[in-house]
Amino acid sequence: MLFSVTYAIRLHERDIDGFSGYQMIRSHVLRGNSQSWYKYPSVSAPKYLSFSFTITTTSANPSLSYSYTHIILFHIINMKSSIVAANALLMASAVTAAPLVAKRDAASDAVILNYALTLEHLEAEFYRQGLANYTEADFQKAGFNNSMFYQDLKTTAADEVSHVAFLTAALKAAGAPATAQCTYAFPSTDAASFMAVAQILEGVGVSAYLGAAASITNKGYLTAAGSILTTEARHSAFIRGSRGEVPFASPYDIPLDFDQVYSLAAPFIASCPSTNPTLPVKAFPMMTAPTGMATQGDKVTFDLGKDVKIPTGGLYIAWPLVTGPVFQSAIIDMEAMTATCTVPEGAYGSSGQSYAILTTNATMLTDDNTLAGPAVLEVADPLFPPYKN
Repeated sequence: MLFSVTYAIRLHERDIDGFSGYQMIRSHVLRGNSQSWYKYPSVSAPKYLSFSFTITTTSANPSLSYSYTHIILFHIINMKSSIVAANALLMASAVTAAPLVAKRDAASDAVILNYALTLEHLEAEFYRQGLANYTEADFQKAGFNNSMFYQDLKTTAADEVSHVAFLTAALKAAGAPATAQCTYAFPSTDAASFMAVAQILEGVGVSAYLGAAASITNKGYLTAAGSILTTEARHSAFIRGSRGEVPFASPYDIPLDFDQVYSLAAPFIASCPSTNPTLPVKAFPMMTAPTGMATQGDKVTFDLGKDVKIPTGGLYIAWPLVTGPVFQSAIIDMEAMTATCTVPEGAYGSSGQSYAILTTNATMLTDDNTLAGPAVLEVADPLFPPYKN
């Protein structure tokens, strides 16, 4: 089967490192499948790098060729390029070369992509509103004085818009309905509180993609999700560093499952179009962490929502970690509706943006035994304290 796709790319000089950026793209293309032939780029215009390249292959496995061109496109997107019809070209060519989703896994992967799209819509609108409501001067007054801060914030916003466009196009190319933007209620009232919410959202985004990765069956989609995940992680590090937090406060990010992530996103969603595809997710009752930073070994008291149903018997707070959840006994105050436990300690203990979930089980955390949460708590890195800008 003949597989051919052409990309037309236009990069501004501020988005690449001069000629070296051009060479990086060219050398990346050259490292491809030996069965492929490439039309190399040419430079035009003093402030722009404009080029196109065509990939044609007779590979017996066109899905591999699709995945490879998919990776090339993401490398270019992550250089903050202005892509001229690239997404449309990718989708149109991929349909002729190999289905975006195999028939056997179309339903599950379409649900996962719509789940991801729900989060990307939320993030994109969050940044759009923030940049509309708060000026560069507002951020400077709030202490965000780095010379590149505002430009990097706008770039972060543009990335989220790109993620929305890509996931929407992928779903449509696969013949699946794409969820539309909802109406949101964000709690930020000034530039400082906007950045505080941004830190939580970016951290949740990383945990969402990390948790969903194991459920994706289509390798092309898995590569796409992985590419978005790494970008979200850079966003998180940028926001954290801008707020004086350790940008990467843990050597391991925390995966969260679909219901756990949706429970964290749901408070920001006011309403959604009735035509949106229904997602098989639910929000657990709320559980709120105290403000400020905790330390491993601290006793922390969480507020429980009024709709939390407290059963008889032992209750526990699970702290999801990459190695599996750690469980601590919970002390429940029924009158105050609070739960108190100790922050886990040790090399794999919580650090950075951490999550606490009230459960009835001391050894296994499932959606069925979850009572409330997750609550988001910032835990100090045991080795590196927060630093100032």
